Amino acid sequence: MKQKPSLRLTPESSRPASTLNDLLSKAQLHAHAERAVLSAIPAMLKSRIRFVSFHDGELTLSAENATIASQLRYRQHEVLEALRQQDPFRFAWKLTVKVRPARHQRSRSRTMQPLSNENARLLKEEAGHTKDKKLREVLEKLASHARD
Repeated sequence: MKQKPSLRLTPESSRPASTLNDLLSKAQLHAHAERAVLSAIPAMLKSRIRFVSFHDGELTLSAENATIASQLRYRQHEVLEALRQQDPFRFAWKLTVKVRPARHQRSRSRTMQPLSNENARLLKEEAGHTKDKKLREVLEKLASHARD
């Protein structure tokens, strides 16, 4: 009887990588498996799905959000059927999808809105009535950001 292939990549499943070559070979195995899995996933979901592991017939994927995870779960039978055509995933019988948000979110760029002329006038007026010198300087600086 043939042994089921396993692509499990956890510290418990194998000895610690003693050399850089061992790490590189595991990374290449993982990348090859991810390419194979992504080839079976519908095109509209590919960019938002990541391969996590394959062990004892259970394929684990991570999705960017719950909507993508639900869509993948809905289409899991066709994904598994396509994967079973490939040798390492011949014994795939279960698909688990976990939601894991993207690690690096694009930061929103701050856009400075210019101050209206009316608000600038009010700030200058308030600065004229203020006795605190530092507060007056700050108010005048703020008033200088007015629209022209």
